Amino acid sequence: MNLFALAQNIVPQQALSELAGALAASENPYLKKALIRSFAKAYDIGLDEYARGSLDDYASFNDFFTRELKDDARAIDAAKDSIICPADGTVSQAGVIRQGTIVQAKGRDYEVGQLLADYDDGREFVDGSFATIYLAPSNYHRVHMPFDGRLIATRYVPGTLFSVNDATAQSVPDLFARNERLVCLFETAFGRAAVVLVGAMIVAGIECVATGQIKRTPYIQYRTHDLPLTKGDELGRFYLGSTAIVLLPKAAGNAWLDDVCHGQKVLMGQAIGRCDLGSRDNLANAAVNSSDNPADS
Repeated sequence: MNLFALAQNIVPQQALSELAGALAASENPYLKKALIRSFAKAYDIGLDEYARGSLDDYASFNDFFTRELKDDARAIDAAKDSIICPADGTVSQAGVIRQGTIVQAKGRDYEVGQLLADYDDGREFVDGSFATIYLAPSNYHRVHMPFDGRLIATRYVPGTLFSVNDATAQSVPDLFARNERLVCLFETAFGRAAVVLVGAMIVAGIECVATGQIKRTPYIQYRTHDLPLTKGDELGRFYLGSTAIVLLPKAAGNAWLDDVCHGQKVLMGQAIGRCDLGSRDNLANAAVNSSDNPADS
């Protein structure tokens, strides 16, 4: 384990993240102005793509960090069989879930059931596909639907708060399956799918459209839902950090495009894969175009 990763075992991860959260949520005009301007300067963040074009338009650092794009800032790939990137960022890893394991970094892998905190759910993805997208501090930090689907459950899993860059991915065993995370499970036209929002060091919170901002607890929070979402719809957001992992079943086929590989820069809405829509007879009961008007349970 390198010194950077080792140091994170020593620092009070939870306390540091809670302090960061309190500062980021503050609407004190002097504090929020200093935080926003310092951050924007440090990461060279411009606002040309965003709905609010002035740093003074944001009520808090959190409001700035989760800033919304202009309506036409990202094109959502319209092909019926496309899987789109859920967020702006960089591909950490992508590939096949071989024998139920996901590649974290060269020479390191972890179990999909461990990531989902449920080995029964994990069996749905054996020999399926995964893509891990890292969101840098400068990126747009809302996460969108990679496919059409019906959100059927969320599972908040408490955990550690290691940073999630290349250094820790190469050094910390089971990194994404150890960190705090929110598992979102879907029924789709190609079977069961998932998007996992993984927290990290000083991540102040994770939010989902079905749950609102998750309140941290020392125990797993499991909720059922019945919420249809369309490809490109907002699914959730990070208050600082982190990583989004897309999981597809074997029935979706060999999903990822050839250029979706480690280090590839990606934008929300671009096609990163193709799915086999004929594999499950379109699962009519899970189709997003249902005339239902479902509500969360």
